[in-house]
Parts: sequence; structure tokens; C-alpha cells
Amino acid sequence: ALKNNDSAKGAQLFQKACDGGNNYGCNILGSMYIYGMGVKKDAKRAIGLFKKSCDSGNATGCGYLGETYSYGEGVKQDHIKAVEFYKKACDGEDFASCNSLGTKYSEGEGIGQDYFKAVALFKKACGGGYALGCSNLGGRYFGGEGVKQDYFKAVALFKQACDGEDSKGCANLGIIYEHGVGTKKDTNMALEYYGKACDLEEQLGCESYARLKN
Repeated sequence: ALKNNDSAKGAQLFQKACDGGNNYGCNILGSMYIYGMGVKKDAKRAIGLFKKSCDSGNATGCGYLGETYSYGEGVKQDHIKAVEFYKKACDGEDFASCNSLGTKYSEGEGIGQDYFKAVALFKKACGGGYALGCSNLGGRYFGGEGVKQDYFKAVALFKQACDGEDSKGCANLGIIYEHGVGTKKDTNMALEYYGKACDLEEQLGCESYARLKN
């Protein structure tokens, strides 16, 4: 982990990069202002940096802007604006934003609920290597929302997500192996996946691991 003085030096360097038109520098510095790393926490300043990056055509900057509006960080929470920025970011191949946009369609937050569009976006996110997108896509196949129910596909997608260090995917695999849905019941495999989910800081994984062990 960076020490405070290292973070402060980093902030100066990223500020210089951002001033010179480097969008990556603006995005990193914006994140530092959101979390107060090496700089005083300042969500409004972070938004200005993300906006600068997004206006320059940087998809990640647009995605970060979507997050600030979605969670009300430094701005009034606005799901419609969040959707607008997630769309811009996803069109620019920011796969985390494709996943976030899929979640908005799935929950009908800031846009009309549409499971089919959600599935298409989770597919794009997963195909782009964003593990949580694979996990969410697995969830749609498991529940038959926007796709034909397919437990085997769900298992394969949860495994892909877990291999990509997504805690949710690992926890879902634990549930599947514990109860034998779409695969053979296997307590040892359930323990393995609950354990991995716990290592990735998923509380459900920790609790389920402890319950199965006793």
C-alpha cells in the first residue's frame, strides 16, 4: 500500500498528467479525491476531473461519472443521469459500465425495466473480461430472466466469474454445489467455493463456510 507521502506525490504527478491532457491521469486523480488518498476527500473536485476526461472522449471517465450520479457522490443522486453516462461509457467499451447499465435495466432504475437489454449488456461486459458481468449473466440464466432458464450455463458463467476473482460468482457456486442445482451435490466443492468467496471478502461465503464446516 502507498504511504501517505507517496500518495501525495502520486497526486501531484497525476495532476500534472491531467493538466497535460492525459485522461488516465484525470481518472486516477479523481478516484484519489473520491477516497481521500494522498489528497483531502473532495467529491466535487473528483466530478470535475471525471467530466474533463469524459468530455475528451474517455469512456472510463464517463463510467466514473455514472457511478457518482448512481450513488450520489458529490452530486444529487440521479439514476437517469447515471444511465446516460453509463451508456456513453459502455458504447466506448468500458465493460464495467456495460455491467452497471445492465443492472439499471434489470432493476428498472433510471430507465424502463428490460431483462432482454440487461442480458445483452451483461453478455457484453462478460465478453469484455469483466467478471461481475459474467456473474450477473449467470444469475439471469439461473432465474430465466430475459433468457431461457439454463442451470448448466449458469454454472459455467459463475465459474468464469469466480476464476476472474468475483466473490459473488464464487458464493453462487457454493450455493449450487451445496444444494446440487444444475450440478451434482458436492459438499467439498461447496466449501471450496464458499472459502474462496470469503477470501474475496464476501460475507455470505464466510458464513456459509462456517455453517458447513460445523
